[in-house]
Amino acid sequence: MDPLILSQAPAAAPAAPAGLIKDGSTDSFMADVIDASAQVPVIVDFWATWCGPCKQLGPALEKAVKDARGAVRLVKIDVDKNQELAAQMRIQSIPAVYAFLHGRPVDGFVGAVPESQIKSFVQRLVQMAGGAVGPSPVEQALEQADAALAAGDAGTASAIYGQVLAHEPGNAAAIAGLARCLIGAGELAKAREVLDKAPAEAAKDQAVAAARSALELAEQSAGAASGLPQFRARLEKDANDHEARFELANALYAAGEKEAAVDELMQLVKRFAR
Repeated sequence: MDPLILSQAPAAAPAAPAGLIKDGSTDSFMADVIDASAQVPVIVDFWATWCGPCKQLGPALEKAVKDARGAVRLVKIDVDKNQELAAQMRIQSIPAVYAFLHGRPVDGFVGAVPESQIKSFVQRLVQMAGGAVGPSPVEQALEQADAALAAGDAGTASAIYGQVLAHEPGNAAAIAGLARCLIGAGELAKAREVLDKAPAEAAKDQAVAAARSALELAEQSAGAASGLPQFRARLEKDANDHEARFELANALYAAGEKEAAVDELMQLVKRFAR
């Protein structure tokens, strides 16, 4: 974890115990899974080196277990090396994930699933065991960044969002937050660069979509504002330049100056009525 994130976050939780994630086997299954699940839920990941989805799921599953900081454990079983155990567990497709508590299977899923679903899976297990998963260091950092942005400290918020992205480039909340900071500072080109670089999965996130909409509105306003001097100069030369007054009203409205826009439209109506 980046030092800045740790410095911004509340006091860190105790370090996860040793042996949180281990490679299991047919011989060690009783001790690693059945017996160990008397203390905490044990997740068993059945995988293989040739399995593409396994390579996608494995790191995300390990991250969720580490974030739970000892509330659950993970045992990884290579089905090629432990074919007898895989047959006993009736594993027909991998990755296959099972969770054990008090020696019994209590939950599971098959196939690579989104990170959010993995997190929910781990939280359910912890709740079954009567515990609770606190926020991870990244989640704590995001809370700090959101609070700083809400308080008007965009500089601090931007720094924390940036550090989160250095640790997790696809973090949708950090992408949206950093974009909002840049939009607020008027750095629209940088905000668009941040949003355009968002991974496909993060780009679908509601917060990222909202930030993109805010950027588009800001760009429209900026474009409209750039034309204000031109239209005002034309009206100084000719107060009856109705086209310039109409364009000025549109530009003012796009720039958020609605009352001024209405005033210009009223002037236009009065001059037409003469």
